[in-house]
Amino acid sequence: MNWHVWIWSYLVLLLVGGLIGFLKAGSKASLIASVAFAIPLVLTVVLGGSVAMGLGFLAAHFVYFAVRYVRTKKFMPGGLLAIASAAAAAAVVLTTRH
Repeated sequence: MNWHVWIWSYLVLLLVGGLIGFLKAGSKASLIASVAFAIPLVLTVVLGGSVAMGLGFLAAHFVYFAVRYVRTKKFMPGGLLAIASAAAAAAVVLTTRH
């Protein structure tokens, strides 16, 4: 399996979460943040970026969402997205490992 599949899967979760936050709570910030976080990953995959670049963005997402979870003590969305970021990064590493 190609590492791009894991990035796209993460992106779907990220964007659907932002859309749900907007539709359920009227949070424009959720929608804007999900798109803003997705853009670098989309560009990495579409423009042929390296695995290291993709992992760097996933690591940055993990740190951001983990800090948000620790600060707010709310699992949604910080905790869930921290776990999803770590899982996506682990899947990319395992997929590209020889």
